[in-house]
Amino acid sequence: MERTTERKIILITQKTRLEQLICRYNTEGMAQFYIESRGGDFSDYRAEHETYRSAVETAGQQLAQFGRVTVIDRENVPAYLFGQDDIVVAAGRDGLIANTLKYLDAQPLIGVNPDPKRWDGVLLPFTVRDLGQIMPEVLKEKRAVRSITLAQAALSDGQTLCAVNDLFIGPRTHTSAQYEIRCGGKAEVQSSSGIIVSTGLGATGWLKSILAGAAGIAHCFGRETPEIRDFSWDADYLYYTVREPYPSRTTGTEIVFGKIEAGSSMKLISMMAENGVIFSDGIEQDFLAFNAGTEAEITVSERKGQLVI
Repeated sequence: MERTTERKIILITQKTRLEQLICRYNTEGMAQFYIESRGGDFSDYRAEHETYRSAVETAGQQLAQFGRVTVIDRENVPAYLFGQDDIVVAAGRDGLIANTLKYLDAQPLIGVNPDPKRWDGVLLPFTVRDLGQIMPEVLKEKRAVRSITLAQAALSDGQTLCAVNDLFIGPRTHTSAQYEIRCGGKAEVQSSSGIIVSTGLGATGWLKSILAGAAGIAHCFGRETPEIRDFSWDADYLYYTVREPYPSRTTGTEIVFGKIEAGSSMKLISMMAENGVIFSDGIEQDFLAFNAGTEAEITVSERKGQLVI
């Protein structure tokens, strides 16, 4: 069947657990020995792999009817140059959607759940079989999209990093971060285990767990904690939280939680000699170095994710 357009369609995939094990242990046999020697069920890894690879193959065949298909692995997304007219399809878990959106610039992203029996897929509203119906509507720009607010960290040396769920600013390892924070007209030097900046999409992740812990501690002392409501995926603001701030003669704990509105920012100046980092969406390997003298400005990104629904 001839394709209907010459548009480029980028199909994003990810390694299965079986493929990750083979990368680590060199062969499938060694991977099987490792899992079964620890009481695991290796057949589940193989079944997951076969289901996923079958779904990816079918997705490629479906998409080939509508444009030129390029398949790239998740690991190569940060270095890939997406064209402005590209249509992007991600087949994998919810995390794959988040880690693809932050590298796009208004290109529509279609989230495909390759294994609905295994994965809930909050950000994966479609199955492989839906692609035949969805693609013509996307091509004609008649399919609805949901706008996703991103967070951005911009360093004084010009480097930037966006986040779909959250940014982490702090130490690479489990040590204390040293920095100056400036937000809302206030400034102080802090020592903490890092700062989390969350988007509306990420509100049910790291931010939720931090607030749950704070609420539990407050409850033990008979106090109430505020509840975040109506923090939607397209909210034009971010929330930040400072993790475990330490009060001392030289460090404060006044600026520990708040909003970063669109058009405003939070600035951080690193005081860490080494191992300071900024990473997003839990991907520690893709980070910006945040060491002594570096200034980071945290804002609502001008870019918006466009998730097809």
